Amino acid sequence: MSTVEEPVRVGLVGAGHWAEVMHGPTLAAGPETTLVGVWARRADAADRLAARLGTTAVPSFDALLDRCEAVAFAVPPDVQADLAVRAAEAGRALLLEKPVALTVADAERVAKAARENGVVSQLVLTKRYHPATRAFLAAAADFTAIGARARYLHGGFLAGPFATGWRLEHGALHDLGPHLLDLVEAALGPIETIDRHGEPTGWLELTCTHRDGAISQLSLSGAVGGLSASRAGLEVYGPAGALEIDFATVDHGECWPVLRAEFARAVRTGVPHALGADHGVHLQRLLASC
Repeated sequence: MSTVEEPVRVGLVGAGHWAEVMHGPTLAAGPETTLVGVWARRADAADRLAARLGTTAVPSFDALLDRCEAVAFAVPPDVQADLAVRAAEAGRALLLEKPVALTVADAERVAKAARENGVVSQLVLTKRYHPATRAFLAAAADFTAIGARARYLHGGFLAGPFATGWRLEHGALHDLGPHLLDLVEAALGPIETIDRHGEPTGWLELTCTHRDGAISQLSLSGAVGGLSASRAGLEVYGPAGALEIDFATVDHGECWPVLRAEFARAVRTGVPHALGADHGVHLQRLLASC
């Protein structure tokens, strides 16, 4: 049952594939949120998506800000960074995609704008909202780890809706890296050093040394063809045995209601979410250290 009495009025920026399959339907479904408008640089795409979701396409970003109290972003990171600063300065809460930006400096601008204008922010680190992930991380908190292996492999950069723009230019490090870096830190503790091998548009290996001495090995690629679904998961090893989560075995549809409810709760209470813009800056610094 929702704990939010009045739905949060959210405006959506972007009308691409991810807006169509996740942001738009999730926010329109409620009950914690109401989707009050869509704006995109392609007006025809915004019109089609708004009609499908039962809301209104608006002619400008400023017009969207006038209609909403929170903004969800489904646009490239560099576009998101500039618009998120404007939204925060207008007093609007931020539902941000990862990575927050393409540079540490731009990510810091977003986090600073959110802090200085007193607005909450939250990252769409999808896997962190799944009950199975949270159970796994709760078990990891009481587990002595000496090492871990994480993977995120798919063929999305070869063809299809994700084989465009910034993903093709920056590859797996910026697109898939935030997920795995976030998860291994949550399971093993802070990362102190990262060694990188390979390259982001092909196959990338990251070897991380954690503060307590554990070592994690991360394999990332968006260029693996022939997979019916992505292969993603995390295995943690220690003297007591092993813990594992395989994201191919979980229903990702279970993430979205949790994400929506927690964002609405943060907006209504003003209590910052743990996965806010400051966490996004931290992940951006890890990306830069690679």
